[in-house]
Amino acid sequence: MRSDELTDEQLGAMRARLTASVPYRIAFEDEAFMTSAALRPVRLQLELLKPEHYLHHYRVDSTVVLFGSARMVSRAVALKELERAEQRARTQPEDEQMAQELRRARKRIEYSRYYEEARRFSSLISQRFQRDSPCHFVVVTGGGPGIMEAGNRGAYDVGAMSVGLNITLQREQEPNPYISPELCFHFHYFALRKMHFMMRARALVAFPGGFGTLDELYEALTLTQTQKVDPMPIVLVGKEFWSKAINIDFLIEEGMISARDKDLMTIVETAEEIVEILERFYPNDSEGRCS
Repeated sequence: MRSDELTDEQLGAMRARLTASVPYRIAFEDEAFMTSAALRPVRLQLELLKPEHYLHHYRVDSTVVLFGSARMVSRAVALKELERAEQRARTQPEDEQMAQELRRARKRIEYSRYYEEARRFSSLISQRFQRDSPCHFVVVTGGGPGIMEAGNRGAYDVGAMSVGLNITLQREQEPNPYISPELCFHFHYFALRKMHFMMRARALVAFPGGFGTLDELYEALTLTQTQKVDPMPIVLVGKEFWSKAINIDFLIEEGMISARDKDLMTIVETAEEIVEILERFYPNDSEGRCS
C-alpha cells in the first residue's frame, strides 16, 4: 500500500506501534537496556556518583569505617537465644544437632561483647567528633546486621548521623533500622561499595568477622601499604581473635611482608582505646571540627 493511500486510523495505529516499541523508550527509563551487559560501565559510574552526590549534599567530609561479622547479636538477644537453645536441648538431650545449637548459642554470648563494644565506640566517637557539626568522623558501616547494626545503633543512640552501604546479596540483606535515612545506600557492585568505604575514611575499625571482614581489612591494609591512600589508623578489636585469624609474625618470618608492615595496624580491646588512637593520630581534630 502506498503511503498516500493510508487512512488516518491506519496512520494512528502505526504511530502507536512506534511509541510502544522498545527502541523508542527514553534510555534511562528502559530497564532492560539499563540492566544489560552493555551498560555495565554506566551502572558502575552511577554507583559511584549517587552516594557521592548525597554524601556531599549532607556535608559528610570524613568517616570512620566499622567492619565485623553480620552474625553477632546484642547480649540481650544472645541471652534469649541461649534460653531457647537450652530449652530445646533439655527436651532432646541425646540429639547432637540440639547440642551443636546450644554450643553455638553459648559462643554467641561470648561474642556479643563485641556488638556492645562496637555500639559503645560508635556512640563515643560520634559524640566526640560530631559535637559542633555533623560532617566529621561520621560512622559508616555495611548497613546490615551484626557489627554493622551495632555501629549505626551507637550513633543513633546519641542523635548522630551515620552511613550504611548496603549490598544486594543472593540472600537479601535488609538495612538495619538505625542508619540515617538520608545516608542509607544500596549497592549492586562490591567494588564500588568498597571504594566508598575508603574514599572518606580517616580510620578503619575491624571487629571479629569472616570472609567479608577479612576482604575489606586486607584491601585497606594493601591500599595503605602501597600508599594508594593516606596513612590512617587501622584498628583491630579483640586480641584473642585476631592473633589466631591473622598470623602477622609468620608472614614476616616467611618474608611475605616487611617487619614495618606490622605497624600498619593496632590491636586493642576497648572502645576507649580506639578513641585514644584516633585522637593521637588526629590531634588537631579533637575538638570535633569539620575539615
